[in-house]
Amino acid sequence: MKTLKLCIAVFFIAISTSLQAQTADEIISNYFENIGGLDKLSEVQGMKMIAKVNQQGMEIPLEIIQLKEGKQVTLINFQGKEIKQNAFDGETLWSHNFMTMKAEKSDAEATSNFKLNVNDFPDSFIDYKDKGYTVELLGKETIDGAETFKIKLVKEPILVDGKKEEDISFYYFDAENYVPIAIHSEIKTGPGKGMTSEVTMSDYQEVDGLYFPYAITQGVKGQPGSPVTISSIELNPEIGDEVFTFPDVIETEE
Repeated sequence: MKTLKLCIAVFFIAISTSLQAQTADEIISNYFENIGGLDKLSEVQGMKMIAKVNQQGMEIPLEIIQLKEGKQVTLINFQGKEIKQNAFDGETLWSHNFMTMKAEKSDAEATSNFKLNVNDFPDSFIDYKDKGYTVELLGKETIDGAETFKIKLVKEPILVDGKKEEDISFYYFDAENYVPIAIHSEIKTGPGKGMTSEVTMSDYQEVDGLYFPYAITQGVKGQPGSPVTISSIELNPEIGDEVFTFPDVIETEE
């Protein structure tokens, strides 16, 4: 009987030691290795994604461009018109107004918060310690039937109504292949303030030796989201600066 009790005790100690041995850094390291390698991912200078978003049964074509230097834009083709959203040239953040189709600059607070994301391309976890970010493994959690590691990521504080607030996201890494399948974060402003934003990722596919999710759904946790289906990803595209630049008023001569 004593031998049996001893074996049971050793068994549970072994399980406990195994769980403790799994750290956030190890999970992130396995993630980078499984998607093609940290070095290779760090070399990416830009991405262009061709996709479609499903809005209430209507498929809308998208083109998403992100560059390592911080320039970004989402191009929406809707009813024959090209609409730019979250266009950023490194200094100015702007979008087309859906009603008037005029280009409008974002306010100083939104622009300041957007600038903080510049260092996150192509992945928030690259050199996260050097950027002053912290990570914490919070244990395991089941997401859509899959066992995941829940990792808390704390980035630089953002401004909310002029006051600094922590920028916290919770990443859920699939326990089998170590890729993130969901991200949760608190919505800080707008009609959804206080609710939880949810992004889910799946259908990882290979692009030039790296793996990216081709199916992404964005929305509020517990509510139907907007599915985005990516058809192609181009790495290191050649993009002119005019794509991101706020359009000047053009004076035509009579």
